[in-house]
This record gives sequence, C-alpha cells and structure tokens, in this order.
Amino acid sequence: MLDANLKAQLQNYLQNLTSTVELAVFLDDGPKSKELNELVQEIATMSPLLNLVELDGSNERAPSMLVRSVTNNTEIRFAGIPMGHEFTSLILALLHSGGHPIKLSEEIIEQVRNLEGEYAFETYVSLSCQNCPDVVQALNMMSAINPQITNVMVDGSVFSQEVYSKDILSVPAVYLNGQPFAQGRMSVTEILNKVDVNAHSRQADTINKKEAFDVLVIGGGPAGASSAIYSARKGIKTGVVADRFGGQLQDTMAIENFISVKATDGPKLVASLEEHVKEYDVDIMNGQRVKKIIESDVPGGLIQVQLENDAIIQTRSAIIATGARWREMNVPGEQEYKGKGVAYCPHCDGPLFKGKSVAVIGGGNSGIEAAIDLAGIVSHVTVLEFDTSLRADAVLQAKARSLGNVEIIMNAQTTEVLGNGNHVTGLNYLDRQTNETKSVELAGIFVQIGLVPNSQFLEGTVDLTPRGEIITNNHGETSVAGVYAAGDVTHTPFKQIIIAMGSGATAALGAFDYLIRTPNAAEEELVVEKETQAA
Repeated sequence: MLDANLKAQLQNYLQNLTSTVELAVFLDDGPKSKELNELVQEIATMSPLLNLVELDGSNERAPSMLVRSVTNNTEIRFAGIPMGHEFTSLILALLHSGGHPIKLSEEIIEQVRNLEGEYAFETYVSLSCQNCPDVVQALNMMSAINPQITNVMVDGSVFSQEVYSKDILSVPAVYLNGQPFAQGRMSVTEILNKVDVNAHSRQADTINKKEAFDVLVIGGGPAGASSAIYSARKGIKTGVVADRFGGQLQDTMAIENFISVKATDGPKLVASLEEHVKEYDVDIMNGQRVKKIIESDVPGGLIQVQLENDAIIQTRSAIIATGARWREMNVPGEQEYKGKGVAYCPHCDGPLFKGKSVAVIGGGNSGIEAAIDLAGIVSHVTVLEFDTSLRADAVLQAKARSLGNVEIIMNAQTTEVLGNGNHVTGLNYLDRQTNETKSVELAGIFVQIGLVPNSQFLEGTVDLTPRGEIITNNHGETSVAGVYAAGDVTHTPFKQIIIAMGSGATAALGAFDYLIRTPNAAEEELVVEKETQAA
C-alpha cells in the first residue's frame, strides 16, 4: 500500500510514540475496505506501541478506522482512506494519540481541555483539497486533548450518498453533533471562538494587557511574514495580528516561479514562512481581524489598532499587509448558493462535481487553468468570458480548446445564479453581442475573476485608489505618518508572491527608518511626568 519512501518516513515519525495507540478498522466487502485494511495492517507493524484491536462496528461507517489513545482515552476517526493531502493528518493523529507533544500554545491547550460538554465533529473532505487537512488536523488535535471531543474525517468521494443527502457541495464542511457548523478553512483558534462563548472576551483581555509595539504587522501572508522578519531582525518589539497566517497563499497550489525553489505549493510555503517568523521574538496574534486604525493626535504618538473583539493594540508604527481575496460576481443568487454549488477553489471542490456539468467564470490564467483541471473530473465545462477574447496565456488556451468537454463562450456577462433552494441548478448570462439573455443548466459554478484588496476597514483612514488599493510611496509609506503597507493590498501593478515579500521588506525598513527619525511622544510624556513628580 505504501511505497518504500513513505514507509521509511512513517517509521521514522513513529519512533516519537511514547504511549500505546490502538487501531481498529470497520470494513465491508468493497475494494476500498480492502485498501484500508492493507494500510492499517501495514502501519501496525511499524511500532510496538501500535496495537490492532477488534471493536463493534455496527454503528460505524465502512470503510473507516479508529485511532485511540490508551493513556488519555481519546478517539480520532477516518472514514475512507486517509491518503493524498490527508496522509499527514493520519500521521499526526497517530503521534498526538501516542504522546507526542501537540504544537499549540499552553493557553490554547488548556482552553481545549477545559471545554465542557460533548462535541462530535464530522469533517467532510476531498483528498485533493489543500484546505481540508488544516481543519481535520485542528479538530484532531482538539480530540487528542479532550476525550469529550471526537472528530471523523469523511472522504466525500467514498461516502457520496451521505454527501448528496446533506447537499454538501463545498469542502471542508464541518458538522457538530449532527448539525452544520462551518465551511472552509479554520484554525483551532477560530473553532474555539465558535464553541467557547467566553473566548472573545478572554482574548480581548489578554491583548489589551500587551505593551505597545514598535511595529505591528497586520496580515500574515508573504508580505506580512517578510515585514515581521525584517522588523524583528532590527531588535525592535514586533507583533503580527492576522485573520489566518498565510492568507491567500494557503489556497494556492502549484508555485513554480518562486526564485530558487523549482516547485512547491502554498501550504508548504506558508509552513516555512511561519517557522521562519517564529525563529524571532515576534508576538503572533492569530485568528484576529482588525476593525479600524486610529491615527495618533500628536507626531510620534501611539497608533491604536482596534480589533473586531474591541481589543486595542498600541504601536508606534504599523504595516498593513492584509492581501486580497477572490472577487465575487455580485449577482442575484451568488450569496444564497455559496457553498451550495457556487465555489472559488476548483482543487478543493472539483471532486464533488464528478460526472456533472459546471461553469467557470473568467478567462484569465486562473479561469482557464480551472477549466483544464475540472475537465478531467466533470462531464462538461462551460467557460464564460466577459470580454471578446481570453486573457490566459496562449499555451493554456490551446490546451483548453483541445479538450472535447470544454466550451468557451465570449461576450458573456453572468447575470444570475439559479437554484432550487438547496443547490445550484444553472445560471443566466447576457450575450453582450446580441443583447439576448441565455441560460445554462449545470450543478456548479467556479468563480475565477481576479482579486479584491482587503482594505475595507481603512476607508477614510489612508488614501486608496478607486479599486480600494492602498497608495504607498517607494518606502512603503501611506498617507498616514507611521503607517506603511505592502503586498497585494497596495497599488503595486503586479500581484506576485516574490513581489509581496520584497515590498514587505521595504515597508519594514521604511517603518524602522521612521522610528529612528521620529521622537517617541509616549516616552517624552513619561519623562516630563517623572520630572514634574521629582520637582
């Protein structure tokens, strides 16, 4: 089942087990059950601390497997075969159930341990989804800490009837105690914010007690990570506040133009970035969104950054690196059917539309790449391009046109998403040449029409372009003294990872230059106060 390389890696990892882990399989007569049984039998031979046990499987999905900690009595399940992107989830489940330390802060571990009540999570995934493992691993870690929490990864392609009955058309899809809980990538912090009613107030109290930073980086993508590293290397007090570390890079698959690295993917690069940032004394506040920035009333005074939980962070300078997000169509039905047929990640959600007809909105590189990828899974792909010609590279256009199940329609303006209340059934578009409204029957719509800067919280604070991009000078400085910006949220004409990293370094150096040239108003006020008291 496992090739020699994977087997060697797994045996090496399993040397870190310190306590007994029980494995159980629940099988039927199908070929997938045979594959899973072979996998579990093979894994069980790799460590004396792995024990195969027989359990009653009458209420279990088949094929599925159970990973149980004998010491902590915790349980983690995998329904289907946890290979592909989920193989790492299986390895971590074995390690965490066998006593290997969990890479979460003591504060988070204690918060998970103290959760009261029973939490039975089900996480529906596709093995080609790069976002799914983060959610599976987050819930598995929680399950390995608290016996009252369980999680089962469910491979949607194996349990397609279950997925169909629940109208799941986007992964990862998480259910809690049988009810829909969340869709999309989530961290442990975000999950805790939803299940722990006091989490927000505790986080706000902790953040409010922090001393002022010299530099506060807002955003954890390539630009934010670069800014944090360059700032910390200057020996100044540096903090990072981010909705999710890695940002949009987490959703990027093939990366082949990152200089010195021939090929990688977004999640791998994000892991490397986070590891590099953590090499320095940087205070990372993950799972937090900024509500607004309040400019100081005096030159060199402290800038206030207000979070959505109403916590206030004070800093002498700030670097905004909030990146961009997928642009939406803004047509009737899009919001109603988001996650019910309207999708933005073909790698994640494509397998859920196997054998069905879908549309791709957009004829740029991302749109045509999506069409090519989907063509190998679905029965038919209709590409709708607003303009008179495609904007994708010629080689991509040639590949798409060579595929028999890909249809490209120009001059097409999508006007409405159609559905039956549960999921997408089609769309309407305007033929801009004939001014005629036409309809297409389909099961899924993949939107690939570019990016929108994440700058809404800055309106009225710093100067923005009509597109909402932050205007900066060649030092990365915005229109507000002490506030800098970097990456895709700025008006830089090229949105590339390597350019974002470079602009992050520029903004950090610009902020440092500002700090050494600008008197610290807060310190001066303290000196005056002490002198007054002495007198």
